[in-house]
Amino acid sequence: MTSDPNPNGVPQVPVLGPGRERFTLRQRLVLALVPRLVWALLSVVGRTWRFEVMVEEGATPRIFGHGAGPEIYCFWHQCVLPCAIYYRSTGATILISRSFDGELITRTLALFGFRAVRGSSSRGAREGLLGLKSVLESGRPVVFTADGPRGPVYQTKMGPIKLAQMTGAPIGAFHLQPKSAWVVNSWDRFLVPKPFTRIVVSWSRWTCVPADTPDEGLEAKREELNEALERARTRAVEYFGSPDR
Repeated sequence: MTSDPNPNGVPQVPVLGPGRERFTLRQRLVLALVPRLVWALLSVVGRTWRFEVMVEEGATPRIFGHGAGPEIYCFWHQCVLPCAIYYRSTGATILISRSFDGELITRTLALFGFRAVRGSSSRGAREGLLGLKSVLESGRPVVFTADGPRGPVYQTKMGPIKLAQMTGAPIGAFHLQPKSAWVVNSWDRFLVPKPFTRIVVSWSRWTCVPADTPDEGLEAKREELNEALERARTRAVEYFGSPDR
């Protein structure tokens, strides 16, 4: 789903729930310019990427997001750029923090057809999960950057587990690994795939959290999801080796 232009031709950012905050003049200029620039560059470069799929035994992939319904999808924060291209047809809703960086990401992903619920593990967590619950109940998918917004890297938060317990939605774990990429010196080792590179999309088996799972059992489910995400990442890295820089 793409954002609808207003009468002045400026795309509206589809945001569910509270999250808008006051920004400085400099931040407003960044928010006005950077999302469009990233969208333009990524749209062009993304057309040169070649995607391949690998699937763990017993897993059910969603190729290019086709067939995605009221399900939860998780990937590591470093995969945001290739994921924006690969899953853009789903119109999925993503939980994004209420920070300035979160607003920047929200506006950028809106240009690719994604929606956002604002909240995080530290701020607005309950409102965020309730917003995502409504999305699932409407029959649409939701996405978590499982170790975002600030890490630690490769450690999933409890959010997707709690949402699965609330809704009964299964959790799909996947990783997108480029053969050639620039790796940003950041907490998440953010990946910027190079033009014309191959990108493997690695799927692990789904994680299910029954509604009657006791609260003391949620940590075991979080570890199960974490292991699924790490299996997907490890298999993808082994497929290509560490990304060429």
